[in-house]
Formats: sequence, C-alpha cells, structure tokens
Amino acid sequence: ANTGHGLFGTLSPGELCPEALSGAAVPVGYGEIQTGKATILSNISMGEVREFSVEIVKIVSKDRTTKNFRIRITDPVLLEATGGIVQGMSGSPVIQNGRLVGAVTHVCVNEPTEGYGIFIENMLSACDVAVRDAVA
Repeated sequence: ANTGHGLFGTLSPGELCPEALSGAAVPVGYGEIQTGKATILSNISMGEVREFSVEIVKIVSKDRTTKNFRIRITDPVLLEATGGIVQGMSGSPVIQNGRLVGAVTHVCVNEPTEGYGIFIENMLSACDVAVRDAVA
C-alpha cells in the first residue's frame, strides 16, 4: 500500500536492495522521541547507506498526520554533500538512543538544513490499517 504515512507490504530478503537488508534490526522506540541528538540513515552516494547526525529540535504534535517533529541536519559531511535535506531523503529512518523513532518526510524549502519527520507509531498504525484493508 502506498499511503500518506509510507509504503507498506512484504519484502523478501535480497529482493530489492540486498546490501540494505544485511544490517541488524533496530528496535522501535514507541513514544520515546525527545528533543536532542539523533541520526538518520540515508544514501547520498551510489548504494552506500550511511548514518548522519541530526538534531530533533521540536516535537510538533502526535495528532498531525505526518509533520510530527522538526529536525535539523548537523552532520558536516551531509551538509557539504547536499546542503541539507534533498529530494530522495524522504523515508530516511530517524534513530535516537538506538531506537527507530520515525522517518524524514519534508524539507523546509526556505531552510533546507531543516525539515520534518513522522513518528514511527503513526507509520505503524497506518501499516496496520493498510494490511487490514489489503486482507479484507
């Protein structure tokens, strides 16, 4: 299902991107997000997924569909390479304290070093709905 909360379905190991599926699973951080340091996983050069530092600067709202928190790119390598959040980074996982807390969703057009993310619990809730609808 392709929804406003993300893509959902079943992907077999090696089916799409074998190198991305070789890493260890990251535990989900339900409701554990807070302002402060975090990282994103993103691919900015030919198939290499890397971890980049960001800061969660504001928790916006759990009631919103997607723009639940605001992030600022702080990683000097990422800033040098892209200038901030660019097209194709949507869906990049946001990890804080070793847990998956959300994903990048939007860039702030006037300030590309900042953008928004969606809470992982909102994504998983939408996934439950997508799976239920697909089975029905």
